[in-house]
Amino acid sequence: MGVQAGVLLCWLHVLCAVVFGDVWKVEVESKMDALVSSCVVLPCTFKYPAQEQPSSRIRAMWHTNTKPEEFIYHNDPTRVKDSFKGRTKLIGSLGDLNCSLEIDGVRNHDNGPYCFRVELVTSIKDKYSFVNNCVTIKMIEKASKPELLAETSVAEGQPVIFKCSVRHTCPSHQPTLSWSHPGTTIMSYKDIGQGTWEAESLLTFTPTKEDDHSSVACTVKYHGSVEGEMQVTHQIFVKEQANLSHFIIPTISGLGAALLVGLLCLIIVIKYKKRIADLQSRNDNTESEAHRLHALLENRVGSSN
Repeated sequence: MGVQAGVLLCWLHVLCAVVFGDVWKVEVESKMDALVSSCVVLPCTFKYPAQEQPSSRIRAMWHTNTKPEEFIYHNDPTRVKDSFKGRTKLIGSLGDLNCSLEIDGVRNHDNGPYCFRVELVTSIKDKYSFVNNCVTIKMIEKASKPELLAETSVAEGQPVIFKCSVRHTCPSHQPTLSWSHPGTTIMSYKDIGQGTWEAESLLTFTPTKEDDHSSVACTVKYHGSVEGEMQVTHQIFVKEQANLSHFIIPTISGLGAALLVGLLCLIIVIKYKKRIADLQSRNDNTESEAHRLHALLENRVGSSN
């Protein structure tokens, strides 16, 4: 019986290792970017071996990797490190296994690494620190200018769409985008993965002749006192729309020119016809006079004989 009990116990250990060995899990982005003086959200989801608990029975903490007792977030605010007090909060619900952390007013020394710790308030307290899955933050001192996509040559009277977008790491305080040109705007936000989000604005307007050689600017406003290039501009050239006057004026000009040329040709023809008639009339008179003189001469010669 002793041998059988030992074998059974061994199999139970193997079974528990397979079933429960990896139940304590956390998913985070190991490396994140953060814009100094703005905010950053560290995406985080977790699992635990016990039966699912409501948020009220789950305690969450974030601490530094080197000092587990140094909390940057704790359910009890009095235990938070002084330099992080009032700057950190959980985003989402612990009951839904969401442990995402927001750090506001990012400072250039908030690099981390930071690790998540969870404690279950059960009859026997279960707790786990995920020290092998921590987050390191890279500080971005100045923001880069937004990206603007648009056509340079546009047609007068034809609607055009300009797209301006910017990537960021703080979905709890989305940046805003504004335009220098009036029109209809649509804002959208999306998660593009790896702890990065994108804010996008679409501007629709109908160009006029007054927009030719003008510039359209897109300006981004971040949460906090962020430094950097906040604006991007795009110059446009407006192709004038063809209308009825574009056909009538050339047509009238062409007809007028043709009529003038025709009239000049007619005057020239009439003038030269008259000249030819005059010349022919003169020739006829000359021939008649010659005949008359010739007849008179013959008569005189006959009389002499």
